[in-house]
Amino acid sequence: MRVCDVMAVMDKWAPPELAYSWDRCGLHAGRPDQEVRKVLTCLTVTKAALAAARKGRAEMIVAHHPLIWDPLKTLREDNEEAMLCLDVARAGIACYAAHTNLDVVPGGVNHVLAGRLGLTNLSSLIRVPHAQLTKLVAFVPGTHLAAVREAVCAAGAGTIGDYTHCSFSAPGIGTFMPGAGTAPFSGRTHVVNEEPEQRFETLVPKARLAHVLAALCASHPYEEVAYDVVPLANPDKMVSLGLRGDLAKPVKLDAFAAAVRNSLDIRHVRVTGDPRRSVRHVAVMGGAGGGSTGEIPGDVDVYVTGDVKYHEAITANERGLAVIDAGHHGTEKWIAPAIADYVRTHCRGIKASAYMEPDPFRVVTG
Repeated sequence: MRVCDVMAVMDKWAPPELAYSWDRCGLHAGRPDQEVRKVLTCLTVTKAALAAARKGRAEMIVAHHPLIWDPLKTLREDNEEAMLCLDVARAGIACYAAHTNLDVVPGGVNHVLAGRLGLTNLSSLIRVPHAQLTKLVAFVPGTHLAAVREAVCAAGAGTIGDYTHCSFSAPGIGTFMPGAGTAPFSGRTHVVNEEPEQRFETLVPKARLAHVLAALCASHPYEEVAYDVVPLANPDKMVSLGLRGDLAKPVKLDAFAAAVRNSLDIRHVRVTGDPRRSVRHVAVMGGAGGGSTGEIPGDVDVYVTGDVKYHEAITANERGLAVIDAGHHGTEKWIAPAIADYVRTHCRGIKASAYMEPDPFRVVTG
């Protein structure tokens, strides 16, 4: 496989169109046509991660955090950020990042975090404003309706919650006159033909629209496929910044905080709120979610995230919202093995391994 093949697989999971406008996801180093046999996944591209990639003879790194965040003004070797990029380039290792797009999609950072904490009844937390839905309307001969439906749904259409292959169809009559040089599926040239067709409708996330239209055209028997794409005001409930869910039964806040620490395999957490209060309804947001504390709904008991600032903790306390700050690293690090599993599953012949970087912070006690 090539770098572009791995990118295509990752982009199907986490479409770049779902990244926030200020993000830096995508290919940061290497060539799309470069051959790949081994992939290293990691949370952040560091010197240690690069050393692990070299040791494992990986041709590609797939990271969550982008290699280049602020644009480089120089490539001086006495600049740490520039030097790391130069070292990646000299090693001939391609480097790709799926960042905020991987935060908001099903199976991404927050689903992995919720899974580690044992949450059930998952639902969206904060709507992603640029995650838009569209409705695809196509006109298909009845003999090919099932094949078209299967193709477009496999490409990402027709999902509503936990239901897939959701669509609607109704019969009608289509008319057309094939011109000179055409090869119509049915009917005669230079004659207005009437054909029984099915009006086929399904929901499509805008981020997956290009893939779905390609699948429609590839599976449709007509030379010229008639379809409409209708923008919708409906929110895409499958895409969310953070998640909310429930514990199997209520527990005391400090007991849950200890469970968070153990489940994430981290050394410490910071907690705000009455240690004896009972919690069951949980919100999670991996990474720097402290800034979203004010957007957490009032029926949530406890919010698990990272990088919570002093005044954000004060405001949460005043609202009656308990907060567990498990750190940026602690709430996101488990995405690295999840990416490795995904790449192994969807990229035939690729060996993928995860580099689990240590937390940059140490805890000093006593």
